[in-house]
Amino acid sequence: MAHVHDILLEKGDEVYTIGEGATVLEATQLMNRHKIGSLVVVRDEHVVGVFTERDVLRRVVAEHLDPETTRVRNVMTSKVVCCTPENTLNEVRSMMKRRKIRHLPVVDGGGDLVGVLSIGDLNAWSIHDGEVTIQYLHEYIYGRA
Repeated sequence: MAHVHDILLEKGDEVYTIGEGATVLEATQLMNRHKIGSLVVVRDEHVVGVFTERDVLRRVVAEHLDPETTRVRNVMTSKVVCCTPENTLNEVRSMMKRRKIRHLPVVDGGGDLVGVLSIGDLNAWSIHDGEVTIQYLHEYIYGRA
């Protein structure tokens, strides 16, 4: 059974964060620069929220707020769900599905941010895992080439 730490070993532990006092414009520019769909919002190195593309659409654009003056703290998702490196991928997928979220900060036992996991990461892992299984079955049936 695969765990969150397996994905983090593959993708790395780089996490893009932003302070809650930053503007939405600054946050979206950072997201665009790094081609990512979310930022973990931190205060004193602790996770206090997640700011996502969905937050931009629902809480900024749809509400006609000015991204240059609106602060991330006012439009972020503040009820943050986190996982740990020890969670299984099935547990994480279930959490995401149940709560209808696409990004999960990964924290260690001390609450320190050690990574972020997206639904895209889970899907890529599943595809790779399926390809490996197919290869093993092919070799089992036809022998190694």
